[in-house]
Amino acid sequence: MNVSRYISQKIEGSDSGSFTSSVTKIAIISIALGLAVMVVSFAILEGFRNEIQAKIFSFGAHLTVSKYDNNNSLEVEPINGYTLTRELHRYPQVRSMQPFARKTAIIKTTDEVMGVVLKGIDEVNGPSPMRANLVAGKFLTFPDSSASEQVMLSRKMADKLRLKVGDDAIFYFIQNPPRVRKFTVAGIYQTGLDEFDEVYVIGDIRQIRGLNAWPDSLVGGYEVVLKDFRQLDPVYDNILNSLPYDLKLDKITDQYAQLFDWLQLLNRNVIIFLILIIFVATFNMVATIFIMILERTNMIGVLKALGATDNQIRRMFFFRGLNLTLKGMLWGNLVGLGFCSIQYFFHPIPLDPENYYMDRVPIFWDPTVILLINGAVFVTSQLAVLIPTYLIARIKPVVAIKFD
Repeated sequence: MNVSRYISQKIEGSDSGSFTSSVTKIAIISIALGLAVMVVSFAILEGFRNEIQAKIFSFGAHLTVSKYDNNNSLEVEPINGYTLTRELHRYPQVRSMQPFARKTAIIKTTDEVMGVVLKGIDEVNGPSPMRANLVAGKFLTFPDSSASEQVMLSRKMADKLRLKVGDDAIFYFIQNPPRVRKFTVAGIYQTGLDEFDEVYVIGDIRQIRGLNAWPDSLVGGYEVVLKDFRQLDPVYDNILNSLPYDLKLDKITDQYAQLFDWLQLLNRNVIIFLILIIFVATFNMVATIFIMILERTNMIGVLKALGATDNQIRRMFFFRGLNLTLKGMLWGNLVGLGFCSIQYFFHPIPLDPENYYMDRVPIFWDPTVILLINGAVFVTSQLAVLIPTYLIARIKPVVAIKFD
């Protein structure tokens, strides 16, 4: 029989009603709250990161290849799509490619006028990621025989122009000679990001080819999605070195640097906050074991007088701390994962899309992160338990038995 574990269990049963009982409850609560806050914080942080990145990637993908020029116009010179796709297919890290073209326009309705950028896409290489942002109506249809006359507006544009699904809108394209096109609003999208919602109208790339008198082989550029976003920098270097001199390659992290810097800053703040939480929980555990030792000084003296070693007594308090840690972790996981589940399935906590780019607090499930958090809490708590137990070696049996 393990004597240290047995005595530890007996101590637990005799602590009820004592000051130690109150302190142990506080220790359990502090571990539970600390773990719950860490689980919820990481779930929300990763939720924000994934939601915002998904919205950005739906418009810009990971890498963008286009013609190199010295101006900052959103309209770009055409490139040969067939040649470029053959080149990009050589890289195993590339998952998919979508052609695009852009053309500036002015939308005029009965009451309003607005400058926009018509972004032409197709779905020859697979469904467009823009489908995830659709909030009303339907996505564009791409007939085989001719260019689609449908467009998608953002919610902000539709509200300003007082347009709804099914309405017609007149687009004026400033070129020589000027062109006018009538498009039908097939759907309305919303990303919550002003960089997109206030600028882009989504349409058929063949409309832009027709306006610019491009053959089917020409595109404005390609949006490249990688299999692993974490490999962005090395893949960028490899592709850039093999591109012709007149083509440029842009990383999404450079195109929307402010958004990615904001995500990085948010991550840094959460890490500092979590370190403080772990420190508080560790301090509470150290204080709890110290109080236990002080209240059990007489018992420690008797056990030493009966021949118990310092290590046996130290293990006794270690098992007591282990029990407190496991109880705190159990309650912390129940509270943290329970809160995340409620928010994930029922969305009781809303957000203002104007400030947070989404209408509810997002939750992302990452079992690896949850296990790492639990492991970190367990290890730090057990290390905190060991610190005060070394006080036991300094306790003298004669003095301890007389201690009151």
